[in-house]
Amino acid sequence: MKNNKLKEITNWKSSSFHGTRITTTPQSLIDLADKYNIPYGSQNYGNDKTNFDFDFQYGDDLQFTVYDWKEYQILDLDREYEFHIGGECGEYTDQGKELLNELLN
Repeated sequence: MKNNKLKEITNWKSSSFHGTRITTTPQSLIDLADKYNIPYGSQNYGNDKTNFDFDFQYGDDLQFTVYDWKEYQILDLDREYEFHIGGECGEYTDQGKELLNELLN
């Protein structure tokens, strides 16, 4: 999977949660987004349903979002949390998780 480059989403497709999750730190996702110059949402105040929201595209078709869900607390950047992965279908969210596991390790 590493032949293509992770990039910012250029043409949004529908996205929803299909049960795919990944456990990692917010800092690991921030570092990954920064490495590829991908903007991300950061509202780490603990007063909303999400604190972080990362939108990734890989190749022409694979789009997925990664976000914490209902932590309702300020997240420690170096602590592991369970993040949801959203996408157009379960196959894409599973592929997104596989890609993240490769890139984060």
